[in-house]
Amino acid sequence: MSEKPPRDPHETEKPLKDTALPRRSTGERKETFQELFKRLGRDLGTLSRMIKELPYNAFSAGRVSFEIIRVLEERSNGEQVLLAERRLRHGLAGYVVIKRLHSPASFELRQRLIEEVQLVFRLHHPVIAQVHHLRVLEKVPYLIMEYVDGRRLDSLISAAALLGRPLPTPLVLYITAEVADALHYAHTLTAEEAGGRPLGIIHRDVSPRNIRVDRKSGAVKLTDFGAAFSRRVGREETPGRLLKGDLLYASPEYLLGAEMDARSDIFSLGLVLLEALTNRHLFDVEDSQPLSESAASRTAAADELPSLPLDRMITLAEQYTGREVERVAANLPEGLKAILYRALGRAPSDRHPSAEDLRRELQAQLVALAPGYGRREVAEDVARLFKEASAQRDVAEPVEGGIDAECLDAQELASGRHERRA
Repeated sequence: MSEKPPRDPHETEKPLKDTALPRRSTGERKETFQELFKRLGRDLGTLSRMIKELPYNAFSAGRVSFEIIRVLEERSNGEQVLLAERRLRHGLAGYVVIKRLHSPASFELRQRLIEEVQLVFRLHHPVIAQVHHLRVLEKVPYLIMEYVDGRRLDSLISAAALLGRPLPTPLVLYITAEVADALHYAHTLTAEEAGGRPLGIIHRDVSPRNIRVDRKSGAVKLTDFGAAFSRRVGREETPGRLLKGDLLYASPEYLLGAEMDARSDIFSLGLVLLEALTNRHLFDVEDSQPLSESAASRTAAADELPSLPLDRMITLAEQYTGREVERVAANLPEGLKAILYRALGRAPSDRHPSAEDLRRELQAQLVALAPGYGRREVAEDVARLFKEASAQRDVAEPVEGGIDAECLDAQELASGRHERRA
């Protein structure tokens, strides 16, 4: 087999292949998916410039060293998600994901960050991506996390949308049942030092971007508890009304500043379930919808730029009754609609009492529809989906080239390291 020719450094970079459908109004979605995907490319040259601006290309944590390879995602709040290679002094190398966080501007915010990291260190569940280390370099915190060799759920949804159909129902049921199991574990975790008192953890960012499917094994992983809330005694509260996470999947009580509990995550997972089954989000609305007077007067702020303006999201939360689910779920089987109606109840008391109750209902539907469906079938369905979507390469690449190590050949990895050392 012949070797690939070396890449010309002056050659124009191809569009990056990792992204998902942006949230747009119903009117804007009258465009074809082909037109949408033509606008999804991001310039690799831009990402190369971004990575050159990073203050560090390598650092260590104990006996483990980390070398940053490339930027995977630049979030609207300034946080960066990076792909890095981990090396042990006398061991094999492997990939990790590093999240470069904001540098806290005050003692209270620094305490809040430390508490968030201490919280995620407690989480040990097969469906929750592990957090390994926190390193602070020149006052900039870096969170080192487990690397999942697979696809984000939003990329799966986008690939299915490109093909003009929703994801296979058994695949969706399996993924969401696994996430519900992970959420139940987090929701019921207790603190031994507090006499077994529940920590009261709420993820607050259950969304397709934080759910991954391992490419080879079909294992599901829930990631990024960075926006998580807990009721641990002595914790520092998030200052003001700063709303964290992808607010398009936030519960009404979170958006409106009301009291919330674990059932807030159940609502968010219900939104994910509905979108994955239908290729439609519950809050696909026309921009002409009038804003409520109270929405404009609220003092909440978003940590990340939401897909819809925050005042519009607050208006939708105020006006939401639960009956809107029928409009999106009309063509689904009655059993699935019943789950969605309950998970997406307007009041927390209308929803499943726990994520475990939701998991049991999802699992029952899966067993009835596809007995024996498991990880192997998940991996096969995902591989088949992206094989079919790859046939649309003349339109766009609906894959996550940025995070998939499989998509990073030796030439590209070497190029990334060379740029960082230059």
